[in-house]
Amino acid sequence: MVDMEVAKRGLRRIVRWEYFWLLLIVIATLVVHFVIINNPAEAVFDEQHYVKDARLILAGEGSERVEHPPLGKLIVAFGMYLFGDKPFGWRIFPIAFGTAGIILFYLICRELEMSRRTSTLATFLLATENLTFIQASIGMLDVFSVTLMLALFYSYLKKNYPIMAVFMCLAVLAKVTAALSFPAIGLHWLLFRRDRSLHFALSLFLSWLLFVMLFLLLDSIIFRKIIDPFYELGRLYSMSGSLTFENATHPFASRPWVWVIIPYLVPYWYIPHYTGSVSFGLWGAIIPTFAYLGYWAWKRSPAEVFGFLWFFSTFLLWIPLDLITDRITYPYYFYPSIGAICIGLGIILNNFIHFWQVKRSGKRRWLAITAVTLFLLAHIGIFVTLSPITDYWKFPIPEAAPATTTLEITSEAIPESN
Repeated sequence: MVDMEVAKRGLRRIVRWEYFWLLLIVIATLVVHFVIINNPAEAVFDEQHYVKDARLILAGEGSERVEHPPLGKLIVAFGMYLFGDKPFGWRIFPIAFGTAGIILFYLICRELEMSRRTSTLATFLLATENLTFIQASIGMLDVFSVTLMLALFYSYLKKNYPIMAVFMCLAVLAKVTAALSFPAIGLHWLLFRRDRSLHFALSLFLSWLLFVMLFLLLDSIIFRKIIDPFYELGRLYSMSGSLTFENATHPFASRPWVWVIIPYLVPYWYIPHYTGSVSFGLWGAIIPTFAYLGYWAWKRSPAEVFGFLWFFSTFLLWIPLDLITDRITYPYYFYPSIGAICIGLGIILNNFIHFWQVKRSGKRRWLAITAVTLFLLAHIGIFVTLSPITDYWKFPIPEAAPATTTLEITSEAIPESN
């Protein structure tokens, strides 16, 4: 009997540990990642372009993907160098970065003064969100830039501005679109902090200086010779700027405002199905959650303020940028904004839970219980349906492709995006 009581107390201590539920979430997602890591054995969606580029880098032939900065491409190549030119090598570092992103997101929530339960709910929503999971499952650049963006946010919230500057640099070195996260930091600092102005400004300058230096170093590693960073940056800008709706076509190209109006199903692969789409439940909650964040941001609630600025910076700014530049964009560009919606949804769900804990009886209590339970079950169901862990959802296979789709056929069936 005494041993039983000791065991119960020990179990309670474990469950009450700050990171217990986070650890379970991380372990569960890692298990699923490693179950599917080698399936399919071919490169998925744009993974085929970065795997091909990594092969060129490892062979000493430079890079064809000059429209992207060097860091993300080198990470994919390094995985292949360590573990071989096979799916495990292509995907191991995206999985590692995706897992680190889940941990960083939880730490961000806690730094925003969200309770442990609210932070856990938000992290659970993010980890089991389909697009977040898929981007962390394949060798594309986006997971590197988003995870480094989260590290940037966390170091900023901790007021460690020099480290923030390093992550600002690294995030853009992974993919240029990470620069859209910078206005969130700048606006938050201007509106709510304005501390250590010289220190903050010097950190921003350090970020730019470090970017140029690392761009030179990393591109020199790729091309195996000293390169002119400003010339290569000019090529990057020119190539990326030429990808407009006017002179480029892609079946999944779409304007940013459409992403929150129409739920896109973007097939990255057919069997098993990799679906590059925001989970439907979370997608349906985007507009009301943003409105909720905006209302409480006006009242200066810390988490809602940061979530609002995060969403504004990484998504809403795409709209004027798209109108000005006509830059071709894709639904998975919404990926960096998902964390902001998860923060808002986590807070809303926790408010429902608090309501049913306070209300001992009555219809509204049961309505709150039912709403939270159904939403979480639906979220998990959608994740299982859309993700490769089940073939419940089947995309029609193009007529040109047999049941076992090859890389060459996929290159025709699914054109390149960026």
